[in-house]
Amino acid sequence: MSKVSVLVVDDATFIRDLVKKGLRDNFPGIQIEEAVNGRKAQQLLGRQAVDLILCDWEMPEMSGLELLTWCRGEEAHKITPFIMVTSRGDKENVVQAIQAGVSDYIGKPFSNEQLVTKVKKALHRAGKLQALAASAPPKMLSTGAFANDSLAALTGGNAEVVKPAAKAAAQPKAEAPAKPSKPSGPPAGRGQGQLRLPNGSMSCVIKALSLKEALLVVKRGDLLPQVLESAVLDLEQGEAAETARLNGYLHAVAALEPKPDSEWLQLTFKFVDRDPQKLDYLSRLIARGTAQKHFVPGA
Repeated sequence: MSKVSVLVVDDATFIRDLVKKGLRDNFPGIQIEEAVNGRKAQQLLGRQAVDLILCDWEMPEMSGLELLTWCRGEEAHKITPFIMVTSRGDKENVVQAIQAGVSDYIGKPFSNEQLVTKVKKALHRAGKLQALAASAPPKMLSTGAFANDSLAALTGGNAEVVKPAAKAAAQPKAEAPAKPSKPSGPPAGRGQGQLRLPNGSMSCVIKALSLKEALLVVKRGDLLPQVLESAVLDLEQGEAAETARLNGYLHAVAALEPKPDSEWLQLTFKFVDRDPQKLDYLSRLIARGTAQKHFVPGA
């Protein structure tokens, strides 16, 4: 029985690694090929056929849309399932991809559960899922087998991290009433943005910006960002309200204030994009400096 093969195309190493890990953990028998851009993928596809293509949209040399158009014009890849993995979620972009012959669509940032669900759906339609299911333990094929839970990974997979303390035998001493804490004001920054995580979005303040990373401040809430979680940072700056969607991951999460109940969190967001247009936009943002703004909670 020939192995089921998947081609992962993305110029960001972190994203390729994230996708490959999700595939290997949920589809043990799968064969994975990878390419750093559309041009390299085209060269690989010229030598061999694959059963599924997972491809980023924005890449140097050849975009995902260009690769998709080329595939649909080639007899060997005309009906190969092609899933676009991108932060371009606007209606016109989705329509453009559909018209070019895309099979499915995954918006960044995505959870591993979403990725696995889309891959299972595509392989099922292509009649390839049964071949994988026959050689893999049933438990491994569960879409929840590889959840995007960085906290569980850092604690060895233990769901219960903090256990409630046992009741003391003696009555505890009365404590002095706590002084009301002075509410912390909203932090100032170079500008504002929107941080999109797999489970929701949150407004953020841009404290610092470079070509490699952004230092963000967010208000602590029900949505708690996780270390190594993939995300998309939307920056809207300039008179023309240009929007840059920067793909990356959370490298560090810390309290902004030196106290356990800090109202604000400081995030280090590492960029993974290598797209020249995005890097150029980022360079212009850094060069001219964004207008000094203050964060308005709930804005």
